Amino acid sequence: MITVVGMGAGAPPGEDVAAGAELVVGGRRHLDAVRLPDGAERVVLGALAPALDTVAEYVAQGRRVVVLASGDPGFFGIVRVLAERFGPKRLDVRPGVSSVAAAFARAGLPWDDAVVASAHGRDLRTAVNLCRAHPKVAVLTGPGAGPAELGAALRADARVLVVASALGSAEERVERVAPAEAAVRDWGTAVSVVLCLDEARAPAPVRTVAGPQPGPAGWALDEAAFAHRDSMITKFEVRALALARLGPRPGDLVWDVGAGSGSVAVECARLGAAVTAVEKTPDGAGRVRANAAAHGVDVRVVHGAAPAALSGLDDDPDAVFVGGGGRELPAIVARCARRARRTVVVAMAALDRVPAARQALLDAGLECDGVLLQSSRLAPLPGDVTRLAATNPVFLLWGVRPHSRTEGVAP
Repeated sequence: MITVVGMGAGAPPGEDVAAGAELVVGGRRHLDAVRLPDGAERVVLGALAPALDTVAEYVAQGRRVVVLASGDPGFFGIVRVLAERFGPKRLDVRPGVSSVAAAFARAGLPWDDAVVASAHGRDLRTAVNLCRAHPKVAVLTGPGAGPAELGAALRADARVLVVASALGSAEERVERVAPAEAAVRDWGTAVSVVLCLDEARAPAPVRTVAGPQPGPAGWALDEAAFAHRDSMITKFEVRALALARLGPRPGDLVWDVGAGSGSVAVECARLGAAVTAVEKTPDGAGRVRANAAAHGVDVRVVHGAAPAALSGLDDDPDAVFVGGGGRELPAIVARCARRARRTVVVAMAALDRVPAARQALLDAGLECDGVLLQSSRLAPLPGDVTRLAATNPVFLLWGVRPHSRTEGVAP
């Protein structure tokens, strides 16, 4: 058997936790905290592959191995790679308290409604997008992905960061800071986890399922669910297909360019994505904010005209929705298509705009497809009868980056 022992934030295991082991593997501080049996080989974890090869040699000879790990080794920990290589039946896992559970405990907060992301050895953008989209997120940190980097990315967002360092040790420290303050500090290497909190959003009710709030029961909401001006809103039939092609999901960043009422932006946020809405009119930008607040989501609103306003957006989006029209539409689509990681969806009422928009998608290397949407809704007539009322036809084009078709959910 391979005994995997979690150490750190909870009650420490006894010094004799490695008793009888012939090989003990772990970080240097974990190895220093236990009494090693006489004659036992000690392997300090650095590169994982050589350590696993050594474990394999001992397992093949039927000799006892102890692996020391931080917190709960089954939660973003070493249990995954051990189980993949040696099989779960060979593992005797003795979990400690995870750093996430300990950090929320120090903050005095429940965490059954929290989203947890690991930025250790991973792209920080997924964690940043989750922090923007959800009111309670725990981020497991790593080199180049700590409080400073997270704070820099969230400067424009109304968030509080709870930075937990050296949990379970004599040097433990837990601090509440604004993202801007976190961005300019040197936090060292002892940070365990960062909690990102949007305290303005109402806390989740008593839960029966852990994790983020369940996704919406329905989408492509009726236009009446949004404040809008003179019916200037993406109709729900168009929105339904646009959402299907955008594919917003937790960890994604979506741009809604020419947002108008922000109906697409709000729906993407309801599905768990971080969203930036670009709108050129002051009253339109206000409506986007109001609609986001009414639906309990956070949408970052940029007041400005595209394509110029797009230059100020630092992070490239996973998906972009372009609404509206005008002579600038081809330039807007071209700019969005160059920066989109996965897909661009364009809605147009004017036939004349379609060829240029399609060419802009193709020129950016996207595979392009589209459809003309024409729908007729049931409408009552006097005498308890019903007629069909036609809505204005809309062209929907979408461009997909070829490599994105084989990519999975964000890690």
